[in-house]
Amino acid sequence: MKLFEDKFELFFNDLVLQEFKNECLLKSLKALQVKNGNIPKWTSALDEIKAFIKGDLVLNEPYISIKNIGTSSENIENNFKKLLPWRKGPFILNNLKLESEWQGNLKWQRLKNKIKPLNNKRVLDVGAGNGYFTLRMALEGAKKALGVEPFLLFNYQFAAIDTLIKKNTNSMLLPLRLEELPLMPVFDSVFSMGVLYHQRDHMEHLSILKKMMSSDSELILETLIVDGPRDFVIVPEGRYANMRNVYCLPSVETLKSWLIDAGFKNINLIDVSQTTLDEQRQTPWIGDNPASLEDFLDPSDLNLTVEGYPAPKRAIIICSN
Repeated sequence: MKLFEDKFELFFNDLVLQEFKNECLLKSLKALQVKNGNIPKWTSALDEIKAFIKGDLVLNEPYISIKNIGTSSENIENNFKKLLPWRKGPFILNNLKLESEWQGNLKWQRLKNKIKPLNNKRVLDVGAGNGYFTLRMALEGAKKALGVEPFLLFNYQFAAIDTLIKKNTNSMLLPLRLEELPLMPVFDSVFSMGVLYHQRDHMEHLSILKKMMSSDSELILETLIVDGPRDFVIVPEGRYANMRNVYCLPSVETLKSWLIDAGFKNINLIDVSQTTLDEQRQTPWIGDNPASLEDFLDPSDLNLTVEGYPAPKRAIIICSN
């Protein structure tokens, strides 16, 4: 079973991306050589999905939709539920609504009219999850939309979606971390959404993002923030909103100062939104442990997490290299 190898040559048939094609392939194949007891189940599901007659990719807000798949909705559901939990989406496959935990279309609507057009651009989606946003970038006409995501299940999910699409989307997801990519300034737009707060060294993350950007490119950075003055940061002890490995919650002014220190210019805050129970919600598609944001907030005060920190609030900043 191949996750991405079948389309690897086609995706990297680009004079610029050719420069780090071989390194990406070798590192991605190595990343797949892990021991994970779920792999047989995921592989079985993907093999069955690959046998379905492919359909047509369209945008049917709020869903990424694939129409005219040559099988029943029951067959689709049975196999896609072997790939739980579905965090990012939503999708609709024929008439089957795959209601993911996150309504990703809401985040996309906040930024889609503020970014430079993606048409005919090389785009990098860092920490792409199952590639929902990578596909949104492809639907915006990206010449190449590359997502990187080390969590293996999400790579299987992207492969399941991608293999159902009849037409080449110019999108790809690789099982890599940002720091595993060759540091080459080849991307016109770089997205880092929901990643910065998971970094032990936030400045290193920003530095690597900058090194991936071509001249006249832009960074779209979305991350958790807290209210406060410049230099204010909360460093959670233990979990934050039940999430592990949350290392930094800066104020907006602190975040801007980090970007300035990293060498970014034209720093523009385009949105601050507190995450709602509509945007992140419980659904049947998140598996045996259906807990979601509602369970991670203080039931007596939804402006606080269960740990007593400010409830999740996210900022989107666009800046240039």
